[in-house]
Amino acid sequence: MIPIDSFMTVFLAAYLFTAVVDTGLDLLNARHLKTRGGRVPEGFEGLLDPEKLQRMEEYSLAHARVGLVESIAGRACFLGVILSGLIPAFQQTLANLGMLPGGLLFFAVIGLTAALLDLPFGWYRVFSIEERFGFNTRSLGLWVLDLLKSLALSLVLGGALLSLVLLVILHAGRSWWLWAWGVYFCFQFLILVLYPVLIAPLFNTFTPMEDHPLAGRIRDLAERQGLRVKGVFRMDAGKRSRHTNAYLAGLGKTKRIVLFDTLLEAHGDEEILAVLAHEIGHLKKRHMLKQLILSGAASAGLFCLAAAAMAWPGLYESFGFSASTPYVGLLLVGFLWAPLGFFLSPLPMALSRRFEKAADEYGARVMGGPEALIGALKRMVVDNLSNLFPHPLYVLFHYAHPPVPQRIARLSEGKVSR
Repeated sequence: MIPIDSFMTVFLAAYLFTAVVDTGLDLLNARHLKTRGGRVPEGFEGLLDPEKLQRMEEYSLAHARVGLVESIAGRACFLGVILSGLIPAFQQTLANLGMLPGGLLFFAVIGLTAALLDLPFGWYRVFSIEERFGFNTRSLGLWVLDLLKSLALSLVLGGALLSLVLLVILHAGRSWWLWAWGVYFCFQFLILVLYPVLIAPLFNTFTPMEDHPLAGRIRDLAERQGLRVKGVFRMDAGKRSRHTNAYLAGLGKTKRIVLFDTLLEAHGDEEILAVLAHEIGHLKKRHMLKQLILSGAASAGLFCLAAAAMAWPGLYESFGFSASTPYVGLLLVGFLWAPLGFFLSPLPMALSRRFEKAADEYGARVMGGPEALIGALKRMVVDNLSNLFPHPLYVLFHYAHPPVPQRIARLSEGKVSR
């Protein structure tokens, strides 16, 4: 058990306050759904009946319950490990390995331990909740294979980034944080570029949409907006889940729009084109590039603050470490970021919701009106059993997209920019 000094007292207070607020938001969101979940929202008449509404409520609450248990268990384990002194004791066993191998093993063991603790909750979500509500289509073997692939990627990519950062810390002097930020930003940029062509295909098959019955109309829509049709792909999402979705990935020549095969099967032609137009809106308005630039600027400030924190011996002493080891400092900065990052999270969430509104408006304008996009949004939220009644405070912290009823209301009011 490590001694609790004044700094650790402040940290624990901040961490517990964050936990209370986050748990309170979860409970508030669940209560909000229970009190309003039986009412059909305006515009959904004919699509929803009491039985469907009940099923949507049950699905959201099932995920909320397991998320709440996972959150409480994870925080309790975190505090137990921190206060017990297990991490300093483990780090002492690595002291003779050297900075690079010691740091890699240090983070690998901690990361694998955290992944193992999350494993039962991930299994329960897929094979209990998703299975019970008819979404899961993956086998246990495929689930395990996905886990192994994800683990291998995390070890390779995370190990590469950590190695570069540690080498910079060792050799770049007092300005190491600026060089480390450059490494991090370039690494992040590289992953964004390579993800669609090297990483995502490890898990799914992506087929150009030229062979789709809508190929001609997709080509016309894309070309009118200055987008090459080879950048629109169908993904075999149905081999894992019946959920429907679409997303934008990549930068430069690797940028692409990905439509789930489940979405293509569940929606009519006009709705598919409307979803495609929404994603084209993200491309035309350069939302991913803007997010990258803003993220880079924010991360530069964080690296500067991290360097200042890591240079303070009291940080290591408060957490029970006897020496100021750089890789330990990186971990401790991550600990400090947990409560701060939570209360800053409404900022990137608000930006993302703003971008989604802009893409909605762009898609409606391209389609000559909002009807097709509204129809697609309605079908997606019903098919996915989404929560139609999230609490506004929960949305503030956790929603990267505006709630669908708000998106539909905004489109229906004719708020489409020209």
